[in-house]
Amino acid sequence: MSNTIQIAVRTLVEHVYSSGSIDSRFRSQSTMLDGTRIHQEIQHTYQEGDQKEVYLRIDLPYKDLLFTVDGRCDGLLVRDGEITIDEIKSTAQQLESFGEDGLPVHWAQAKMYAFIYAKDHQLQGIYVQLTYVQVESSEKRVLKKCFTIEELETFVNEVLENYYHYAKLLYDHRKERNESSRAVGFPFESYREGQRKLAAGVYKTISEEKSLFVKAPTGIGKTISTLFPAIKAFGEGHLNRIFYLTAKTITRSTAEEAVEKMRSCGLCVKSVTITAKDKVCFKDETKCQKDYCEFADGYYDRINGAILDIVANESTMNRETIEKYARKHTVCPFEFSIDLAYAADAVICDYNYIFDPRVSLKHLFDEQKKSTLLLVDEAHNLVDRGREMFSAPLNKDLFLQLKKEFKGVNKIIYERASKINSWFISLKKNVGELNEFTIEHLDEELVTLLTQFKEEAESLLLQETSAILLDLYFQVNAFLKIVDLLDEHYVIYGERNKNDITLKLFCIDPSKLLHKMGKAFRSKIFFSATLSPLPYYQDILGGQTDDYLLSIPSPFKEEQTDIFIKPLSTRYRDREKTQQKIVSMIHSLVQNRPGNYLIFFPSYKYLLAVYDQFIQDFPELHTLLQGAGMSEEEKEAFLEEFKPNQTETLIGFAVLGGVFSEGVDLKGDRLNGVVVIGVGLPQLCFERNLIKDHFNMKEKNGYDYAYVFPGMNKVLQAGGRLIRSEEDHGTIVLVDDRFLQRHYQELMPQEWRNFRVI
Repeated sequence: MSNTIQIAVRTLVEHVYSSGSIDSRFRSQSTMLDGTRIHQEIQHTYQEGDQKEVYLRIDLPYKDLLFTVDGRCDGLLVRDGEITIDEIKSTAQQLESFGEDGLPVHWAQAKMYAFIYAKDHQLQGIYVQLTYVQVESSEKRVLKKCFTIEELETFVNEVLENYYHYAKLLYDHRKERNESSRAVGFPFESYREGQRKLAAGVYKTISEEKSLFVKAPTGIGKTISTLFPAIKAFGEGHLNRIFYLTAKTITRSTAEEAVEKMRSCGLCVKSVTITAKDKVCFKDETKCQKDYCEFADGYYDRINGAILDIVANESTMNRETIEKYARKHTVCPFEFSIDLAYAADAVICDYNYIFDPRVSLKHLFDEQKKSTLLLVDEAHNLVDRGREMFSAPLNKDLFLQLKKEFKGVNKIIYERASKINSWFISLKKNVGELNEFTIEHLDEELVTLLTQFKEEAESLLLQETSAILLDLYFQVNAFLKIVDLLDEHYVIYGERNKNDITLKLFCIDPSKLLHKMGKAFRSKIFFSATLSPLPYYQDILGGQTDDYLLSIPSPFKEEQTDIFIKPLSTRYRDREKTQQKIVSMIHSLVQNRPGNYLIFFPSYKYLLAVYDQFIQDFPELHTLLQGAGMSEEEKEAFLEEFKPNQTETLIGFAVLGGVFSEGVDLKGDRLNGVVVIGVGLPQLCFERNLIKDHFNMKEKNGYDYAYVFPGMNKVLQAGGRLIRSEEDHGTIVLVDDRFLQRHYQELMPQEWRNFRVI
């Protein structure tokens, strides 16, 4: 039936019965691991004839909708002719916190399973059991009740009645969305060259449930070319949700504008933008605790009303709109945006919400993922971000600080911190004078000590707060989470910094875990102007051999850009020697070709050295300097200076790979030239050398994987700031003798290869 609403048992009952406050002072992903372990332990005690993880499904007509409700009950127990549905709930809290009768939401979940089973097997009555387990003490409490089929039927009707208004709102909207998506046309007069090919590739990938890696040139309009075919797939029944994933705020704005452009052409679609918690928090400190924050206190009692209100009245749920409704309903704006993600058609957010196992959207079930598309913008950024997500450090110094703070205050925490600090001292002795070193296997003793510390910290944090204990608790939790992922894709290494020592579980190759986190989704589109070479990105981002690869040539004419190579050495050892020549070259360039320029440097230190020399030699010229740690307002002010048709030359000095070298759109006369100093290689360091050695052992070019490909990616991104449309013209100067080497030239786009040497 076309009026079917598919929903998981847990999602349904949590919507109707969840209550209480947000309180994240001691929550962590370890709770989920404990929960899995405890479920397995309880299920292991089941008798012969009992069943575990039983899939149950039922169609429930209610008014004009048909609800298909399904899920897996933890246990189906058959004892002396009695049938019992067992629902296992593990908790870090003391069992008394659930009261004598347990929580209504837990009973609701178990009763829903009981109704489905009883209805399916024509039972007149059935038992329902809640098994509560305290994770630390393994204390267990079992609550059991018997329900008639009539009682369960009444209960189910009450649940559906409570959920119906929200379900009907979404159903009516999605019907309108699908009709409008079929009717909407491409929101511009015509396709740019290459856009139609990209849009067709994306649509084909979605319809065939594949993944696609796309290198599409800067300025082609990649955002609209990937979003438009995805929107059309709504109307064909292929998709129900799109995630547009970005690494930077500026590219999020581009996605919002593209969705708004299609809305102006008649598209009915609801979009949510998720902004980082620390940016949207209404309080002075980001402390999600009911006794500190009124937006956290009682959040779950008010959230359904807030969601109904905003979904009924708004289509664009961006930061500004979400904050307005969050204040109106007194709910946390960040958690509000996360909850809205499950109701939206398009979600614009950071990579983390899908790929990071510590923060990913947990309630997005596999069934929903099957009709969800991932659009991964500027996908080259996901390589290092993936490494970061799946890695975890641990610092000795924090345990020493904790030991000092808790001496004479809490004996158990003091002893736990002392033992871990002592373990680090032994490690320092074992590695001698080495400042950097690798470890073949993680010491089981450390894992045991950390697990014990985590359990004790958790108990104490239930009663009181301590900033350093809380920070260390989360760091240890994150570390233990990664311990479970260790395999041949990891290297364990240590670094000494004076008396401190850091141990890091370093995910050297994120491909396996990125693939795993994205596996259940219908399709994934990875796209960037600099996804080159494509086979490298397909490999490192977890692509499979049957994925599609698409490389779209630039639609812009070669004569739009003058490419020059200045063969000076920018290697670290030669920088002082060639500094004056670079200053002179920049001055000569702007004298002969006046306009607005961006000059990119491989490091901030190098940038400052040349900048200081330049303003000393040519104080009359108008220059801008990228500051360290610029605020959003300062970044916008920097870009605002690049005005069209200026009478005097403007030179912006910026960092290669920084905020101004990608995602910045300075069209027409706002930017007349780009100078890239160096080939962008990351600084030689221990971690990069580990990457190099790892891929060399895999019979791949480790130096390319660790240094050359990431470096040239930055160069291509910076150069891509220049030509943004068919009308743009300008100059690119590449300063380094290595640009004349064949290997580096093979990594340049075709339109850059007709260069002149100066």
